[in-house]
Amino acid sequence: MKHLKLAAAILASVCAGSAFAQSHRGVEVSGAVQHDTSPALRDIVVNPADFKKMRDRVEHDLPLARVPDNQADGALQNFASHGGANAPSPGGGAASGILGVGKGFTGPQGSFTVQYAPPDTVGAVGATQYVQVVNTGMAVFNKSTGAVVKGPVPTSALWAGFGGGCESNNDGDATVVYDKAANRWVISQFSVSTTPYLQCVAVSTTSDATGTYNRYAFSYGNTAFPDYPKTGVWPDGYYTTFNIFNGNTFGGAKLCAYDRTAMINGTAATQQCFQLSTSYGGVLPADLDGSIAPPAGAPNYMVNFGSNSLNVWKFHVDWANTANTTLTGPTNLAVAAFAPACGGGTCIPQSGVSQKLDSLADRMMYRLAYRHFADGHESLVATHSVNPNGSSKSPKSQASAVRWYELRLNNGTPSVYQQSTFNPDSTFRWMGSIAQDKQGNMALGYSASSGTIHPAIRYTGRLASDPLNTMQAEATIVQGGGSQTGSNLARWGDYSAMTVDPSDDCTFWYTSEYIQANGAFNWSTRIGSFKFAGCQ
Repeated sequence: MKHLKLAAAILASVCAGSAFAQSHRGVEVSGAVQHDTSPALRDIVVNPADFKKMRDRVEHDLPLARVPDNQADGALQNFASHGGANAPSPGGGAASGILGVGKGFTGPQGSFTVQYAPPDTVGAVGATQYVQVVNTGMAVFNKSTGAVVKGPVPTSALWAGFGGGCESNNDGDATVVYDKAANRWVISQFSVSTTPYLQCVAVSTTSDATGTYNRYAFSYGNTAFPDYPKTGVWPDGYYTTFNIFNGNTFGGAKLCAYDRTAMINGTAATQQCFQLSTSYGGVLPADLDGSIAPPAGAPNYMVNFGSNSLNVWKFHVDWANTANTTLTGPTNLAVAAFAPACGGGTCIPQSGVSQKLDSLADRMMYRLAYRHFADGHESLVATHSVNPNGSSKSPKSQASAVRWYELRLNNGTPSVYQQSTFNPDSTFRWMGSIAQDKQGNMALGYSASSGTIHPAIRYTGRLASDPLNTMQAEATIVQGGGSQTGSNLARWGDYSAMTVDPSDDCTFWYTSEYIQANGAFNWSTRIGSFKFAGCQ
């Protein structure tokens, strides 16, 4: 797949009143082209050749909203005024700081050989296990001991015997989420080496990720390339968003819902989708955290960013009568002024090498985490990468920091409750992921790099009682021992994942990429866990 440099600054901020009529077409309804129930993953024998794929896989770039020249960041945290404590140290026994799939990883199915970049690192925590997926490979861990239960195996092993592109094309761009209400794993990746383009979705039949799965293939035709899929769990569906490309032309975001009830039961399932206009890309679906469901009938909320703003959609699906399915919005929420890091492209420095890394600042970062709290309030948290020095194009002014938001919902109406740009020093921070525990404490993980340090995996956090718009001092999960260099590799990770343990609803689990020594196609990943002492 070629790295596409689409023209930036072609989208203007659109107010809610005018955007609704133009943001999307009518609902598109189609059935899964195929479904069945798999053998148990624990019993599937894999072919190591299935790991092989193209060596350098880079996502399409997205158009950016126009940013006013030389504006200052409007939400820089004032660290001098924050008297808070440090973020919690990594802890939680053997499950803290364990080596994930990548260079040096070995499990029951042998050792893992890196044959592509970037890893697209993502993971989720369940009742007794942690599942990590790295583009085309996956592993299942015992979350208490850190032991590898299954893996490494190609992600396509989930579709062994299924036939078609889902079985034969181990194309990656995977996601894994844990459906806490049903105690099911939802693992997906796309099939795009052949047509029709497919989204392959596997829903476990139990809480054991090494067991059997109900498997589905949803088609997007032969021309609408469904790039960068992201998944969220909601009571009425599994929601997935895509960036559609028709050849080299951006076609807008596509927002889809899959029939959750049918897929849990292993019966025939349909998808309902809305195609947005080319004014919108990089949309994330809300992913439910915690044990309290959203209010009955609540739509799934979806978010992307515009110029100094966030756009929020409400996706309500009706499986019995598709004429009642609606996509409302976007509602345009003004936020503090920001400029995308690196102008949305590549400027992240690394120690000891001249090669820069991609900021991925043209899109929101996974996940859009939703939580309904015991006191009744509803909250969404999200993050993306910004230039804390503003939008000046001078190379000396380039920097990267993580902007984060908490949105609150009042009877379904979103508003910005708090926000800030975390930039405690001159180190570049990017590719974040954020979540909240049951008390409203937050954790924000990200990558960190500079001209004097190799890329590292770090995180910060805040107590619900901390002053609004502030994060605490940061902690480190692992400091990389090398930088990515050679083969013109600029992309880093593509995304990471901060998730919350459903067993205690307190422990955060974070996974991302690092490198042990200078080189290309030699990435490693790490899985860390931690929690705030007051959350029991």
